[in-house]
This record gives sequence, structure tokens and C-alpha cells, in this order.
Amino acid sequence: MNFTFRQLRIFLALAETGSVSAAAKKMHVTQPTASMQLKEISASVGLPLYEVIGKKVFLTEEGKALASTAREITQSLAAFEQHVHATKGIAKGHLRIAVVSTAKYFMPRLMGSFCKQHPLVDVSLQILNRDGVLARLRQNADDLYIMSIPPDDVALIDEVLMPNPIVVIAASTDPLAKQKNVTLNDLRSHRFILRESGSGTRVTADQHFRKKKFRAHIRLELGSNEAVKESVAGGLGIGVISQYALHGHQKEHGVRVIDVDEFPLKSSWHLVHLAAKNLSPIALAFKEHIMREIHRK
Repeated sequence: MNFTFRQLRIFLALAETGSVSAAAKKMHVTQPTASMQLKEISASVGLPLYEVIGKKVFLTEEGKALASTAREITQSLAAFEQHVHATKGIAKGHLRIAVVSTAKYFMPRLMGSFCKQHPLVDVSLQILNRDGVLARLRQNADDLYIMSIPPDDVALIDEVLMPNPIVVIAASTDPLAKQKNVTLNDLRSHRFILRESGSGTRVTADQHFRKKKFRAHIRLELGSNEAVKESVAGGLGIGVISQYALHGHQKEHGVRVIDVDEFPLKSSWHLVHLAAKNLSPIALAFKEHIMREIHRK
């Protein structure tokens, strides 16, 4: 087989974006150029690497294996480049981080303070739901990951960052907002608005409800904290979210935390990466930075 590193990067972009046009845009080349490069790499391998069904690209098993190889090569070269820069005394390189959506309420500030100290570092931040972050973790697509419930079927280096309290919210005009010592039994007749199945917040809430043999009457399952807050503010029901979604406040934009027995639920943010991964100097520096900044507060 004979193909260039540039062709490997284009193929990896295809695997990550799912379309030739998006891969071309990501690699800053024209679509005809990307198509030609992809055809050449397929011809070099001698087996189909992908197929297009309804304008969507699906990798074959050989394509998935090549994408994994291309990812490893790209990361190894990036780590070598950072090693060279570190040897020269230049703090330059690329940092890739994937976080669950609720972490967006604190991550940008932590990244901003790091970038001020290391202005030559380029940062890629992926903000996804928990399933999206887990998929990237399993693919070893990034340097570091932040989530509330790490998987137990993957060998990880896992460090607890800080608490992530889970609270119940109601519309500010709801009578519940003024009540004290509300029990779960008091909420049996209320409609719940929850995050989607699989989110860290939802998993924590479901575990607590099962423990208490409480069955929530669910009206809506939504994919973002903003959608939950707006629906609750609109009077559609009560919600369960991370208090970080309220920027740490008790009330915000027409909703407020209500006093429910045994809430806030205890949960934590975790900083993780694959146990077998050799972190680059920049990733190590960011890990030390974020742990130091959080523990300083």
C-alpha cells in the first residue's frame, strides 16, 4: 500500500464527519480534490473502505480499521511535534477535549485561563451529550474527557474534579417554589421534564428514583439543559438538572430550585482519559492546570 499522510488525514476527516463535502471543508480542500484523494487511498488498499447510502457515508470494517490507524498515526505525530516544541522551549501544539453538555457552564473559563498562559496552543473543544463523549472516548479521539459518570467497562485514569449537585426545579410561579420539605411522594401527581436517557443527570436521577421506588410521571425528555429550563419556566412540569445549569444560583430565568427531601443528589465531575494513553506535554499541562484551578476555589 502506498498513500500519503495527507490522504490519511482526509480519510480520517471523512470518518469523523460522515460526508465527503464536510471532510473537504474540514481539510480546507475542494470536494473534487477530496474525492480524488479518497479514491486513490481506496485503490491503494484494494478493498472498499466506505459506501455512500442516501448521501451518508458508512465505513466498511476495513475503513474503520484504517480510520483507527490514521487516528493513532495523527496523534503520535502530534505528540512528537509537541515533544520537539517542548525540547526547544516552545509551548505550542494542539489540545483536544470532549465534555458533556453541562460542563460547558464552567469549562470555557478554565480553558481561557490556560490559553492565556499558553497563547500558542490551539484547543479543540467538543461539547456533546454523554453518549457522544463516550463514543469519542472509546475511539481515543481526544486527549481528555469530562463527564459525570465514567464507564466501568473501559480501563481509565479517572480523577474527580468537583461536585455536580443534581437539583429539582419548578417554575418560579409554581406553588412548589414556596414550599419547604417537599417529599417525593408530594411529587407523584406532577409531570416531570427530564434529560434524555443516557445523560449523566438522567442516570443519577433514575438511580435515585429506583432506590426510593418512585415512578416519575414523565411528560418530556429533552436533549439540553436550556430546553428543560424553558419547558419548566413555561409551566409544563418540574425538572431535574445539574445546578451548574443554573450557574450555581437558586433561581434563574423563571425557574428556581425547590426544597425536595434528599436533594441535591450527590454527583461529581470526572476528568478521564484512556489508561493506555500517553498524554502529550500540553495535555499533561492542562490536566495539572485544571486540577489546580478547581482545587483553589
